[in-house]
Amino acid sequence: MATDLGRLIAEHGYNLVHGGGKVGLMGIISNSVQQGGRKVTGVLPEQLNLEGIASETDDEIIITKDMADRKTEMRKRSQAFIALPGGFGTLEELVEVITLKQLGYLNYPIVIINTLNFYEPLIRLFEEMYHQKFADVSYRTLYYIASGPEDAIEYVKNYKYPEVKKKWLI
Repeated sequence: MATDLGRLIAEHGYNLVHGGGKVGLMGIISNSVQQGGRKVTGVLPEQLNLEGIASETDDEIIITKDMADRKTEMRKRSQAFIALPGGFGTLEELVEVITLKQLGYLNYPIVIINTLNFYEPLIRLFEEMYHQKFADVSYRTLYYIASGPEDAIEYVKNYKYPEVKKKWLI
């Protein structure tokens, strides 16, 4: 799935900004994008700039002071966000970009690829937040649940920048 996503990113003329790691899905997708002839930029904090972890093949490596600076740098260089299955860092970054979009700080497509129903518990949590009225149901439009890489790329390619409906309680 990560290989297919990287291939599709390259085929559609996109470059990749990622967390700068060479292991796991990050390494697979970055290799696939490069094999397709597109640029890969890795962004990682100096604490993770370690042999065996940091990519040695990315076209550009940006080292940041810490994780907060890393996320800021990645957002500055990105025009879409796609979440593959991952760990705590992926979850934290995903929820942060959804929140920033909700607040109007960015208006890029956010895609969650629900491979093998990995994100079902999170989607159920989101639905519970809507049900309990902790989030407005209109916020479902802040992100898109994709069934796979093809669906994700089609969404990004056809994304229209809608006005984000803000509801404030003061």
